[in-house]
Amino acid sequence: MGLSVMILGLVLFFGIHVVSTRRTLRTQPIARFGESLYKLGYALVAAVGLALIIWGFASYRATGWIDVWTPPKAMRHIAVGLMLPAVIMVAAAYLRGRIYTTLKHPMLAGVKLWALAHLLANGDLGSIILFGSFLAWAVFDRISLKRRTDGGGPRIPVGGPLNDVLAVAVGIVAYLALGFAFHPVVIGVPVFGA
Repeated sequence: MGLSVMILGLVLFFGIHVVSTRRTLRTQPIARFGESLYKLGYALVAAVGLALIIWGFASYRATGWIDVWTPPKAMRHIAVGLMLPAVIMVAAAYLRGRIYTTLKHPMLAGVKLWALAHLLANGDLGSIILFGSFLAWAVFDRISLKRRTDGGGPRIPVGGPLNDVLAVAVGIVAYLALGFAFHPVVIGVPVFGA
């Protein structure tokens, strides 16, 4: 049951995200309902999808775990190492500086690295579906961004090197918080010292 709920959540979450990549399709509900209602509907569908992903994955982990392969222990350490730049990339998407201009889409780069790290460290079916879906979506979205004629939103100014320093600092703090607090408490899997 958990896997089915998670997959339904993935379909909703990524389905609504795919709509935003298809500009012609996206303009239809905006023209019909207005931009504010479109954004509200988008947020609601994405939130329901995310809630189903979380609930379904938690249920799967508690009651229906299915091993596909057993990753070597070294993969766990590699995953922990890959997570620091992944979190810094996500921070750089909001604290725009040279990291942002170099990567062009640091949020997608961070999601790809996050998903890859978790695929390396987890060999169960639910994790493969979950993280594989996020990796596939991030690759798809990056390709779609290359083909779009519009930027997808208002231009946000890019700062200088100070923003990079802030992105790295925020990324390190978030990485430590995720590793020491979120992952062991919410996910139930220790990251450091285990």
